[in-house]
Amino acid sequence: MDFQFDRPDLPSRCTWKKGMDQKESPHTIIPLTPPKKIRPNVLHVIGNTPMVKLNRIPQAEGIKCEMLAKCEFFNPGGSVKDRIGFRMVEDAEKSGALRPGFTIIEPTSGNTGIGLAMASAVKGYRCIIVMPQKMSNEKVSVLRSLGAEIIRTPTAASFDSPEGLIAVAQKLQREIPNSIILNQYCNASNPLAHYDLTGAEIFDQCDGKIDMAIVGAGTGGTVTGVGRKLRELCPNCIIVSVDPEGSILAEPESLNQSDTTFYELEGIGYDFLPTVLDRSVVDKWYKVADVDCFNMARRLIKEEGLLCGGSSGAAMTVALKAAASLRADQRCVVLLPDGIRNYMTKFVSDHWLEARNFKPVINEHGHWWWDETVAKLKIERNFTISSKLTCSETISLMKQKNYTEVPIIDANNTFLGMASIPYIMNMLMTCKVKQNDLITEAIQMQYRSVALNSSLGLLSRILETEPYALVVQDEACLRPNAVIKKESVKGIITTVDLLNYITTMASEKSNQVNGSI
Repeated sequence: MDFQFDRPDLPSRCTWKKGMDQKESPHTIIPLTPPKKIRPNVLHVIGNTPMVKLNRIPQAEGIKCEMLAKCEFFNPGGSVKDRIGFRMVEDAEKSGALRPGFTIIEPTSGNTGIGLAMASAVKGYRCIIVMPQKMSNEKVSVLRSLGAEIIRTPTAASFDSPEGLIAVAQKLQREIPNSIILNQYCNASNPLAHYDLTGAEIFDQCDGKIDMAIVGAGTGGTVTGVGRKLRELCPNCIIVSVDPEGSILAEPESLNQSDTTFYELEGIGYDFLPTVLDRSVVDKWYKVADVDCFNMARRLIKEEGLLCGGSSGAAMTVALKAAASLRADQRCVVLLPDGIRNYMTKFVSDHWLEARNFKPVINEHGHWWWDETVAKLKIERNFTISSKLTCSETISLMKQKNYTEVPIIDANNTFLGMASIPYIMNMLMTCKVKQNDLITEAIQMQYRSVALNSSLGLLSRILETEPYALVVQDEACLRPNAVIKKESVKGIITTVDLLNYITTMASEKSNQVNGSI
């Protein structure tokens, strides 16, 4: 590794221990105060989120205990991360680490970025957010509206990769004078925000009666802070945490041992253990699959009227499993981290779910071609480009061959990603790459693929939002970030290719009918 990388997964220097005397605890004690009638600014609306009883879903699932939802999506920025954004800024100001004229830089999956961008807008700081490509366009729109500048990084880049969001943020911080990374992964203000307020609010709203609490883990600050507070106030409360399939927070020893490394879910899960995560406060971990999270989020919206996001669906999925062991006189609190706003074009959409095989592809208009396979199409494009070419050479060759998208392969014939003329030109225009840079600096790592035996209905759903789909040999190559050999790549299909097939076949069918009359 040829760059100085400040690791976000080093052991914490926190001296807190389970069961220690409050007088010796390093935690602050901030008393809860009732909200004022008029707030100084929107940052003072953060917190005091409502606790709501869940009814229809627990009843339908045969849950005996009382289930309550701590609705963190009522925060002004739409998520529980508003709390740490405000707290990290305030604490940095008090310590003198953040001063007027400074730039705040933060690597984030988006919600912490929104919290920091909101604080920056109120306080007048420049804000730069570094965020992976997989995160929703709605988050990008909100961040830009708040005045933040956004840098996107490859979703597949590992946490310690030079192309990853953490290293890119650190590089920016070294280049920009008077800038600071508040660093949610290591910043003690992250769990303290939840120890002082979120956990205390939960205890207060429940009048001290909490038998189980379900809290998801991203950086781990929420479950650490809430868990430690409830450990002190409700020693018998069971703390349960949530981790997506593909993340290692629940099972650190599974790193590099699982085939699943990608998940669509946003906001929770990581490929490293953030410093602020204290796993000792968690009594039980549960793993969750994307499809279950999104289906449950839609149920929370439809059956409980709670306009929440996918990570809230993850928490509720786990809550139903964990709370099944509780009695009728017991109580389970599930923290719902974020809201629906950032996912209006994602899991809220039936077509988005269908394009990812999270929902059966419905032939709602009765198209004759819907169930036919991709193999029926005329797939001629099996042209690939070597990763050794420069951006300029790639563009020249693609123009010569009259292609707008081409697969890039390395010396071992392994598929690396897609070269797209619009994407390369955008990278050149924004000075993110130079013409003589290798094409590997400007390839798209996110793409949708279909197998030869996939239905044309599925393909049409993908092409509703994507400019093309990569056609691969079989289903085994369809896993995101899977290693694909050149021989497995059969070509690229665009909307025009699908349309040509449909119109040509429709014309032939019409001629056959007319000829038989």
